[in-house]
Amino acid sequence: MTVAELVLVRHGESLGNAAAAAAHAADAEVIEVGARDADVELSEVGRDQARALGVGLRALLADDRPTVVWSSPYVRALQTAELSLAAAGEERRVLVDERLRDRELGVLDLLTTKGVLNRYPLEAERRRWLGKFYHRPPGGESWADVVLRIRSFLSDLAAVPDGTRVLIVCHDALVLTIRYVCEQLNEAEVLAVGAETPVLNVSITQLVREPDLSWRLERFNDVRHLEAADVPVTRHGGEGPVHPGA
Repeated sequence: MTVAELVLVRHGESLGNAAAAAAHAADAEVIEVGARDADVELSEVGRDQARALGVGLRALLADDRPTVVWSSPYVRALQTAELSLAAAGEERRVLVDERLRDRELGVLDLLTTKGVLNRYPLEAERRRWLGKFYHRPPGGESWADVVLRIRSFLSDLAAVPDGTRVLIVCHDALVLTIRYVCEQLNEAEVLAVGAETPVLNVSITQLVREPDLSWRLERFNDVRHLEAADVPVTRHGGEGPVHPGA
């Protein structure tokens, strides 16, 4: 079976995104969120963004192409999926798969860059040496680890009917690693994309299957639905070593 389209959406601004921005602005070591990563909810801005996303999805889902919706199990992603589909007037089941969860940061979770340098200086040096793609913080995951579960998830999509569109609501590292797998990028290429164009909240990225079964990037990081609705575009991207809620 062949999936015809992948539509990737990053969740709306989360309370973790906002807390991380505040912690960095205050030159703090710890990001105060008050919830485990899986339970972090959308901010009010994030909720507005999710509803505006519904406008962008309405036109996309208006054709006759069968569409399956998948989400990360993390609250901020599920809220984005549910609010946007409701705003689009779509009554669709949202399927959840734990392989679409955010990258796990282990002992570095909830620490700012300053916090990591002060509390885990050897780990900060190890990350500089290995690079972001292969560095695995103790108890956490590297980008390469995330790629393994993405390959597994994409392989399972072979069970959907031919010609299906798959809409995935997830996290910025997931959007980039799915592009890495589908477009057959290398380490330098995917990291360059992330550095040059951080994945925006509720942005739409669309990959289309070609006749030779390769993937073509139709659009990336599209937030025209936010601009049309006069809803703020938030840039909580460019994942640092410990950026939570990404």
